[in-house]
Formats: sequence, C-alpha cells, structure tokens
Amino acid sequence: MAIRLYLPLILYISYIYASEAFLKDTIEQGMGQRNVLYYLFSVIRVLLYPLALVYGAVVWMRNKLYDSKFFSSIEFSVPVITVGNLSVGGTGKTPHVEYIIRLLQYRYRVATQSRGYKRRTQGFLLADANTNAVKIGDEPMQYHMKFPDLAVSVAEERMTGIPQLLGLRPDIEVVILDDAYQHRSVKAGLNILVTDYSKPFYKDHVMPFGTLREGRSSYQRANMIVVSKCPPDLSLAEAEDIRQKIKPLPGQQVFFTAIQYDVPYDFFTKEKLLLNNANAVLVCGIAKPEPLIKHLEGISANVHTLSYADHHYFLQRDLEEMKEAVNNWQVPDKIIVTTEKDAARLLVHADKMREWGISIAVLPIKVSVLLGQAALFDALINTYVEKTIAENMPPGAPDDHHL
Repeated sequence: MAIRLYLPLILYISYIYASEAFLKDTIEQGMGQRNVLYYLFSVIRVLLYPLALVYGAVVWMRNKLYDSKFFSSIEFSVPVITVGNLSVGGTGKTPHVEYIIRLLQYRYRVATQSRGYKRRTQGFLLADANTNAVKIGDEPMQYHMKFPDLAVSVAEERMTGIPQLLGLRPDIEVVILDDAYQHRSVKAGLNILVTDYSKPFYKDHVMPFGTLREGRSSYQRANMIVVSKCPPDLSLAEAEDIRQKIKPLPGQQVFFTAIQYDVPYDFFTKEKLLLNNANAVLVCGIAKPEPLIKHLEGISANVHTLSYADHHYFLQRDLEEMKEAVNNWQVPDKIIVTTEKDAARLLVHADKMREWGISIAVLPIKVSVLLGQAALFDALINTYVEKTIAENMPPGAPDDHHL
C-alpha cells in the first residue's frame, strides 16, 4: 500500500531531478553552440521523460517476468548466437554478423535469421534464387548476395521462425540471430551485445527520452559486449576507462572493434575497382553516413552526396536524381559509389541502371577486433559452438562437419 501511495511522488521527483540536470546541460551546450534547434529539440526530449518512465517500467516488468521464468523461453539443440544492441539505430551489427559468418562458414552449415526490417512481405521466408530486398529486407539480402552457402531467413517471431528454418533445412548446424537481443522468447546460447563507441549504452536513456529499447542494466544478459566503431588507434587506457564504465559482470568479456573499408568492387561484374582521383557521386541510405563520407573524401578527388533515409527503397525519381547528378556534374572520371546495404536495394533496378553506361562501385566494410583480442573473440565463439554441438550429438553419431 505504501509503495502505491509513494510511487507517483518518487516518479515525479525523479522527473524533476532529471529534467533540471538535463536542461542545465542542454542550455549550456545549446547556447554555447548558439543552436536554437538543438535547444528546442532537447527541451522536447525533457517533456518526453514521463513517457520514458512508463515505457521503461513496462519493459523492466517484461524482463523480470522472463527472469523469473513466468514467461518461458525456448531453447534449441543447435547453437544459437544472438547479435543485437540496446539502442535503436546503427551500431554496426551487420558487419559483426558477417564476421561471425566468415569465422564459422567453412566448418559448419550456418544460417541467419533476421526480422527483415521494411520488407514488403510477412511471416517466415527462406531466401532462394528469386529473392530480392523487397521480399526479405536489405541486410538479409546483403548476406544472401555475399555468402552463397549461407541459409538466409527472415521472420518477425524467432520463436516460430527457427523451427520453420530447421524444418526446411535440417542440416543447419549454427543459427545466427540478427538484431534479436530483445527476443527473449528464444534462449540463445551466446548473446553478443554491440554498443556504439560514440554513444555507448551507459550514456543513453530509455526511449523516447533517449534511444534505448530497454534499460541500461539489460547489458547484464550479454556474454560478450562489443564496443563498435572505435578509432583504430584506440589506446589501452581509453579502452580500460570504457570497460570500467560498462562495469562488466564476472564472466562477461568486453571487446573493441573498428570499421575497415574494404576494396570497392563493380556493382555489375563484382570486379575490383580503384577510386583514386575519381569524382564520386555517393548514394547512401544508411543511419550514420558521416564516417563513410569522410573516408570517401580521403580516397577520391571530389564527393557529391545523395543521402536518403536508412533502409530507403529507391524509386524511379531517385534513379533519375542519381543519373542527373552524374550527367550534370562537369568533371571527368565520374563514378557512382554506394554501400553494400544500398546495393542490395538497388539490385532490383540493375537492368535499368546498366543502360546508363555509368560505372557504379560498391564499397564494402568489415570489422577488425582491436587491442590484440581477435584470437580470444574467435575462441569464445568457436568454443561455444563446438561445445553445444558435442553436447547435443547423439551417441555414436559421426562428426560430418565440412572443412
């Protein structure tokens, strides 16, 4: 009874305290930058704080019901690895999923399952030769294009999607769940949490006050925590400072990764290309294009950027904009450059774009594990997979893993 009486007062005091502290910091930053829009946006965020309290309380209760086993989670006999985050927006999950695929694909038959964000279909789908990004989403399509032996599937509900996948492909030995950290109806054997170096979860807040899907304490469910998009020259001292702020539990491992831009390749032929001294029209619909633009400016003569919303499906008017941007730019050695995720969505227009006679380069990215931790990172994943397969192998069954 006392809790019910005092809870509104506690929430109100918490709101006032957080609002005053945040407003003070916002005013100082906003006035220092003389950015009125920044100031107004920040004030709106403060006004949203009560909604964040309600949303956070609901998510906290949901997690507690799973923790207490009031809500049940399904566990599968195959190794299930989840790669996810606490926040909305781009933390770099996709290149980390690809890292794990490369690590495992020559020893095991690997599958991925994603939600298929912004796809135009519903339910479970397994990618085949007729699949495109409209059917399964851009990131699953990217996996499908890059890894021919990978079984790529999409499903809104992983609890029912994984059995459907295994029913169609009983030979699958490892399942990687892309962006499923909040899908607690499935009990993954290895949870990998990715957080952005520029905005780590411990500096963020629950939506809509911040960008977190659930409270900061949810990091405790992770087996491995990856701080992504770090500077390649990250020092040991800074890494240790971040590790202390994360406060990993005993048994949790913290890793630091950086984005590396790989060799560009031709959109049509897949042959390698060089962008040195080219004048690039960058076409990108990704969450945070600034690092990409900066990189491209360093390897090209000039860059003209056509930026679209994240996961944007390109329409005819967008294609006309790209074509006109190239044709109207009075410079030599012009080329369109795009990301692999955008290329997955542009693929449906490939025949039409081929008619332009304009070179189109795809700029891939990959992650590197920093501070000499790559061997440990790989070992933790390999050990989990090997142990789980061994534990679930019937007595006397042959080990037919392909190498």
